[in-house]
Amino acid sequence: MVSRERLGRRGASSTGCLISILVFVALLYYAFHIVPVYLRYYRLLDEIQQQTHLAAAIDDGTIARRIVAEAQDIGLPDEVAANLRVVRTAMPRHITIETSYSETVKLPLFNHTFTFHPRASEAL
Repeated sequence: MVSRERLGRRGASSTGCLISILVFVALLYYAFHIVPVYLRYYRLLDEIQQQTHLAAAIDDGTIARRIVAEAQDIGLPDEVAANLRVVRTAMPRHITIETSYSETVKLPLFNHTFTFHPRASEAL
């Protein structure tokens, strides 16, 4: 049995649902392209922090090679290696590792260059 209220329905809620689904799909599409940029940054930052923990027993050249190898493994631009700095101080004994790079994301209605400056420092 069909009620009279159901027959008088205009169907506006179907359009609203369709728009909501379209917005949700668009957000997923943008997230699919933007989130990996941040994941690569955090992987590089993790490697830099790990190398600062091990720095007391490793020379600067080995540290730089490991970080550059990880950056290439992740798929980061070559400017990571060009901007990499490993600085040790004698008093107090301290190490700082830093670099910088940028990645450009080109999407419909959204073109943005993300610039990152991963940095870690630790007492030796």
